[in-house]
Amino acid sequence: MPQTPAPVWQVPKAQWVVVALVGMALIAAFLPGLRFMVANWAIVEEYSYGYFIPLISVFLIWQKSDQLRQVELRGSWAGLLFVGAGLLLGVIGELSAIRLFGQYGFIIALVGLSVGFIGWRGTRMIAGPLAILMFMIPLPQFVLRELSQQLQLVSSELGVGLIRLFGISVFLEGNVIDLGSYKLQVVEACNGLRYLFPLMVLGMLAAYFFQGAMWKRVLIVLSTIPMTIVINSLRIGLIGVTVEYWGPAMAEGMLHDFEGWFMFMVCMLLLIGEMAVLARVGGRPQSLGAVFGLEVPGPVAAGTPIRYHRFPTPMLVGGLLLLSVWLIALWSPKGAQIQPQRLPYSQFSMHLPGDWVGLPDKLDRDVLATLAVDDYLLVNYAREGEPLINLYSAYYASQSSGQSSHSPRTCMPGGGWKIEHIADAVLTLAGGAGAMTVNRAIIQKGDQRQLVYYWFDQRGRVLTSEFDVKWYILRDAILRNRSDGALMRLVTPVAPTEDIDRADQRLTGFLSTIAPRLREHVPG
Repeated sequence: MPQTPAPVWQVPKAQWVVVALVGMALIAAFLPGLRFMVANWAIVEEYSYGYFIPLISVFLIWQKSDQLRQVELRGSWAGLLFVGAGLLLGVIGELSAIRLFGQYGFIIALVGLSVGFIGWRGTRMIAGPLAILMFMIPLPQFVLRELSQQLQLVSSELGVGLIRLFGISVFLEGNVIDLGSYKLQVVEACNGLRYLFPLMVLGMLAAYFFQGAMWKRVLIVLSTIPMTIVINSLRIGLIGVTVEYWGPAMAEGMLHDFEGWFMFMVCMLLLIGEMAVLARVGGRPQSLGAVFGLEVPGPVAAGTPIRYHRFPTPMLVGGLLLLSVWLIALWSPKGAQIQPQRLPYSQFSMHLPGDWVGLPDKLDRDVLATLAVDDYLLVNYAREGEPLINLYSAYYASQSSGQSSHSPRTCMPGGGWKIEHIADAVLTLAGGAGAMTVNRAIIQKGDQRQLVYYWFDQRGRVLTSEFDVKWYILRDAILRNRSDGALMRLVTPVAPTEDIDRADQRLTGFLSTIAPRLREHVPG
């Protein structure tokens, strides 16, 4: 007698309607954060691949359908805990206007709905496809900025090393490569992040399909980081070499973009080559095709008994909870963050007590676009017999959406300055202004040496830690409906014969002079 095929489990068509409605409620509940995320895909080129991530996740879940229909999957009420946690993050994101919380809340709530629909067993089967969705969420701006700056510096140094191998005289100052006839600036477009994030996604997919030891799969993912840095540095070096022999046109326009695309293809080939090598390493050497488990689920064989899953009540309750939160948010009054009255920096005095006379300066347009400041002050103050003092301040009316002050700790190396020493310093200000804690740094570039004070003026607080700044942005956005703030920086040159204590006295005295005036421009 022919053996009866094992039964398969399916979801009734009516339940798919419920799934679709719950999915719509999920999107509606987290719509502000998701809208902000998609806008970043369009604006920030490092995340332009984001449109494909949900499609990849859906494909990977579909690929698991063979396994999912082999067992009965029951929804678990524990999923509601994840839905509630996701909603809590979404509420924090709305109250603080920090959309990142809502974006991560969406993923957590989605996992909760999955647990409510197919239980822990089924959710474990699709854990990989759900984890891939994390790549569609942009990093916080300050993390992206810090990472970008470090990659620029590393890529610049390695690229210059390659250029020198060709016997070309080149000078590196921060992230500016000086070829004599042409200066190649390694900016955001060349920092490697445009390779790194897409290549990490490909690495994750490759490791997902690679049917080998766990250490091999981890190595595949981690190797995308040094691979990106080396290939991007190679690109920068080749641009420098071609500019030297064929002119500046080699670093501009379509050719520059083609070089980036070509190098990304090289990264992909290297990733494939790595997997081919790893497949042959170990006790049972295999071909790449044998260990690369890309399979397509087949149809249910004729005559196979079909059983239907129970109605996923936990998922439906989770959907109703999402719908309720969305309706409450829809009917709740919405107000913009408070932006207190302040004097614009254009009214800051150029003549200060102590015979200090200021000469205003301007930031380049591309620098302004990167900083995204609402107002800024850049003045060189001088008086007879004293080295000048550079005063810079960047003011942001709102910092909740990720735009905030660029830390000098990161920006100074980008200008070619080496930080010799940096630490908090407690200053005693004259005129009864009290004590004030600032970051004090001594920096050097060649024979030049400078003393730098900087701090973050955040709604009446003077902060020196970038992480404290982020915490108080979140706290004040929720409790005070404010996230305005500014970066303050003072710089003075230190002559080779000058004692550093004299430079400290100069900056501290100048700070005592401007401190009372700054409050008119940066509200407490």
